[in-house]
Formats: sequence, C-alpha cells, structure tokens
Amino acid sequence: MTLEICVDDVAGLDAAAAGGADRIELCAALGLGGLTPAPSLIAAARDSPLPVHMLVRPRAGDFRYDARSAAMIAADIAASADAGLAGVVIGASISGHMLDVALLARLVKHARTLGEDRGSPLSLTLHRAFDLCPDLDAALDAAIELGFDRVLTSGGTPRAIDGLTTLAALHRRAAGRIVILAGSGIDATNASRFLDAGLREIHASCGAPIDSILQSDDLRERDFGFAMAGRRVTDATRVRNLKAVIDRFDRQPA
Repeated sequence: MTLEICVDDVAGLDAAAAGGADRIELCAALGLGGLTPAPSLIAAARDSPLPVHMLVRPRAGDFRYDARSAAMIAADIAASADAGLAGVVIGASISGHMLDVALLARLVKHARTLGEDRGSPLSLTLHRAFDLCPDLDAALDAAIELGFDRVLTSGGTPRAIDGLTTLAALHRRAAGRIVILAGSGIDATNASRFLDAGLREIHASCGAPIDSILQSDDLRERDFGFAMAGRRVTDATRVRNLKAVIDRFDRQPA
C-alpha cells in the first residue's frame, strides 16, 4: 500500500512526511492542477526523507506541446535526475486528447537513459492527461507499451469517486503490468472504497483551506491578488488520517 501526497511548497514537504506519507509528488501551483516546480523547491526536496516524484508540466492548459515545450520537459526531467529525485510525472497529448505516443516515447527513453547514467532509475508516472483520452483501455495499453511504471488517474472523471468502476476495471486490465495510482478527491472518508476495489496506490493532496489556518489579518495577500481565493495547503493531520485508513486495510487478514 502506498500513499502519495502532492505538495507545492516546503511546508507541504514537511506536512506530508509528518503525516506518514510514503511518497511525494512535487509540483508548483496545485490550484492549476500542478506545474513544474522551481529549482529552489527541487533542491529543498532533496532533504525529504520520502521518495520524491517531480511533476513536469511547463504550463497550465492543455497537454499538447510543440518542439520548444518538449525540449523544456526534457530539460526538467534531466534536472530531476541531477537532483537525485526518485521519479518524474509526465504526459503529453495530440488533438482529440489521445496520447502523444511519439513524444512520450522520446521522453521515456530520455528518462531511462538518465537513470542509467546516474546508476539509479527514474520511476515514470503518466499523469492525468490520461483521463482525457477517449479510449482509456487503449491509452492504458499504450502506457504499458511505452514503459511507464504507473498511471495517475481518476478513471476519466474529474473526481476519482465517480470513476471508481472504471478505476477497478483499469486495475484488472493492468494485471500487474503497470500500477494504477488513483487520485483526485480521495481522503479518509472514501479511501476504503478504492482499497476494496483492489487499488493499492492512492494519490491525494490532503489540503485544508488556507482561510481556516491563517488569521484574518493575514489574508491581505489574497485581497491584493498575490494569492488565489480558495488556496489550500497540505495538512499533516489529513495526511495522517488518510494513512491510518490505508494502514488499517493493510493489516486486515488476507
């Protein structure tokens, strides 16, 4: 059983570890679905006691990338490898939301070569560009053929709980060839449903609204437009509660 927590700042790194997470997805701008983190945050992540997988997404919006954007992604994968991080999270699409198999094949090969060169492989996760694909079964087969280690997916719906039936079907189709990492809206109140369906890796933010943490005098940043309304921060207690659900399930007799 693995609990992956996505974080976008140093406080999130600390909260994920304090709450008992097993792995971190490192990014920036969680409010936009996550973007490539800054070099300074990557450097800070080196000190985390947990394996860190870095999201590589150069901009918000769609996942269709021209040659210059693809070169940025390749450079960011190299930065992750150079920093000693455990893995990267990537994705790319063509028109119609189908996977850009040609670009992904080049990026996977690039990541594998970097791992060989440093003597430690980079784990490869296909991100939720997968969820927009018109045929998830075909996309899963493509991800397996490309050599990804896992797919982060909500089952083709905005929230994973609504895609639970599809997630279970994808897990069966994967048949151990690739890991289905379920994510989007999973917390301590619903995690057991995903575990009951056979899923063994859970992705969550465990975010708490920042308004509930900061005092009212500290909210002027939002009023000036320096922070987004509705911003959330990683909460160690929420991580701990979700991890407790997973641990209880893990201790059940076979």
